[in-house]
Amino acid sequence: MSGVFGQRIRVYREAINFYNQSSKIFKSQVSAVQLSCRSYARGSRGNKEPPADGGGDTDLNTKEVQNLLKHSTVGYPQDFLGPDHTWQTNPYKEDPSLERRLKERNQAGHAFRPKVNPSDTSILIFPGQGVQYVGMCKELLKFRLVQDLFEAASSILNYDLLKLCLEGPKDKLDETKYCQPAVVVSSLAAVEWLKEERPSAIEGCVATAGFSIGEITALIFAGAISFESAIKLVRARAEGMQYASEMVNSGMATVIYGPDSQLGVACNKAVEHCLERRIERPVCQVANYLYPHCKVVAGNVEALDFLAKNASKFNLRKVRRLPVSGAFHTPLMEPALEPFKAALRKVQVQDPLVYVHSNVDGKYYSNAKQIRKLLPLQIVKPVKWEQTLHVLFERPEGESFPRTFECGPGKSLRAILKQVNSKAYDTSFSYSS
Repeated sequence: MSGVFGQRIRVYREAINFYNQSSKIFKSQVSAVQLSCRSYARGSRGNKEPPADGGGDTDLNTKEVQNLLKHSTVGYPQDFLGPDHTWQTNPYKEDPSLERRLKERNQAGHAFRPKVNPSDTSILIFPGQGVQYVGMCKELLKFRLVQDLFEAASSILNYDLLKLCLEGPKDKLDETKYCQPAVVVSSLAAVEWLKEERPSAIEGCVATAGFSIGEITALIFAGAISFESAIKLVRARAEGMQYASEMVNSGMATVIYGPDSQLGVACNKAVEHCLERRIERPVCQVANYLYPHCKVVAGNVEALDFLAKNASKFNLRKVRRLPVSGAFHTPLMEPALEPFKAALRKVQVQDPLVYVHSNVDGKYYSNAKQIRKLLPLQIVKPVKWEQTLHVLFERPEGESFPRTFECGPGKSLRAILKQVNSKAYDTSFSYSS
């Protein structure tokens, strides 16, 4: 397997060298020169970052921003507008700082925008834990390399991963230490399907992102981490997070709320409730930013129970517990940090061949050093998926959107995209494993 992936990376690097040699010709004859956007994404930067204005786009005026907000809104109550949430956009008119923040906000500046027709480019997104199901990948075994992927992963994990995906049992597949490797390999299997059916989607890929464990899938696809090394990382991450989950009785819950809700206040009161019950270092906070008025809150079980019982008091529309055993992406996962960092130190990390966006802040990794710095933080920091979608898909009025391909089990990320940006959703596709 390492030879196959190494060969692919060498091909991409040769394309990059070719591009550097012919960049002057390319600038004057861009319509006549057909280079893959994967090579273009890396080669076009050279030693420079993409322009801060998003590849030549001017700042969005108020009318354009308001139009975007109709389709792409990140709505938060006032109590969530803190320093840690600088990406947020509050659509509520009564907020006096709205106009100022809209003018300051140009999230497109944090995404690579090549000067080509967006409809000729593509973005790949990869799902995270929770999308697994018994029987996944059964239809993908006909594609070359899929069985090789599973065999290579199984040899590292010391159990038959393909059999677990195909036959279960479900309780075992749902365990953190098993489902994370299963989701990663199944997502890469879906990439093989995409490659066979739409090779232009692979060649035209300019950016990629993954939800939670899906971010490691994205780094594999982008050539930043080899498949074998990544599986070892995933094993360390999954086992560490499961261990952390077993240390504290914790969980996660999806919260639906509205403009009159007080989610931030509710989380603070839930922490106070835990302290009154003499629970040490209680946690109750947003762990996943999904779409407008929908977040996943994680923390101690007692805190989540408090939210459910007092939902009406804080005008929360719905609080629904998720079938997970831990408060992922919160400080309760700190015991998983050191094992993951130790595994990461043993792994060779390279600059990605296409732009990979981080869950921590929504921005793309600029180099391998930044990957080493931010990837561990993703375990204990909220997944800013909603913000990442804004970075990837905010466009001035009338501009086309890239094709978006969700590769992996289920269709959850497309469902979220529809809620965040319905126009980008119109040019999205699912390649479910």
